[in-house]
Amino acid sequence: MSTIVNSEAKKVASAGFAEVYDPVKPYLDALDSFLLDQVATLEPEVQDHAHYVLGHSGKRLRPMLVAYSGWSYDGIENNAEMVKLGAVIELVHLATLVHDDILDGADTRHRQETVAKKYGPAAAVLIGDVLFSHALKLAAEFDTNAVCGMVAHATARVCAGEIAQTYQRGEVNYSREFYYRVIQLKTAELFEVACQLGAQISGQPSAFCAAAGQFGRHLGMAYQIFDDLVDLYAEESMIGKTLGTDLKKGKFTLPLLLLLESLPVAEKESLLTRYKQGDASVAAAFSKRLYDFPIFETVVESFEEQLSKASHAIGGFSDVPGSDRLQMIAQLVRAQLARIRMNN
Repeated sequence: MSTIVNSEAKKVASAGFAEVYDPVKPYLDALDSFLLDQVATLEPEVQDHAHYVLGHSGKRLRPMLVAYSGWSYDGIENNAEMVKLGAVIELVHLATLVHDDILDGADTRHRQETVAKKYGPAAAVLIGDVLFSHALKLAAEFDTNAVCGMVAHATARVCAGEIAQTYQRGEVNYSREFYYRVIQLKTAELFEVACQLGAQISGQPSAFCAAAGQFGRHLGMAYQIFDDLVDLYAEESMIGKTLGTDLKKGKFTLPLLLLLESLPVAEKESLLTRYKQGDASVAAAFSKRLYDFPIFETVVESFEEQLSKASHAIGGFSDVPGSDRLQMIAQLVRAQLARIRMNN
């Protein structure tokens, strides 16, 4: 078995993104093979769990960012260091998803049971820990300690973002600035390090390495804003994961913050009182009112602002082989949003 058969990367290609996916497919195949080889090095007690996580992973977006940030016209699938780096980033990402699904009480992801649902939350915590630790083990194998240092720093910041959000669950008296801080930590941080390290390890010019990192940061911000829209406006059959968890778990994301700013004071206080009292019907009331204000359009403006900053960050590096591919990934994310917009 040379590739992870349930990877959704092929679904990305079939959805019209072949121009982004096809050039990097040999790299992603090499990555999948490498990850499967790594599972065999884990303790026997966790190998089945790790296979389950890897076998139900997503579009491999972060390894794609690694690949295109360090792109060569000759391809990079035979560059062992780049394949290993993609694995490091993907393992950290998968670990955060395993833990995030526990916090959210989510039952499905990528149209399959979450690890927490299948094995129980206690086992899921430990499985996520195994993935984190193995990512850092691989990061320590590079000739430069910059990889391990940056990955460890990014991992800590991702966890800090999750902690900040966890402590604010159910609270509504925080600012948009706090929201942007949280998503920069929990999502954009890993996008940034994927792009910056991908450029560094492949020997790209230092100026482009810094620019690629900025591209990744703003792309990550846009991607999380998109994900927050998905949770409220998309359909599970389209996305393949449990939706509507943000409000149920007390996460007041940008769309919900904007709604609270738009509601009449009396109605806002009434809804929040019901929410704090545990009234299960209040989620439907919030969702219904989202369509009575231009919330979707306002959030899209924020999304577009971040995506424009991402594109601008690498706009002066058209001579670097992967810059045009990174721009295509930005367009891919925009196209994903367009699918949601068509239904709203």
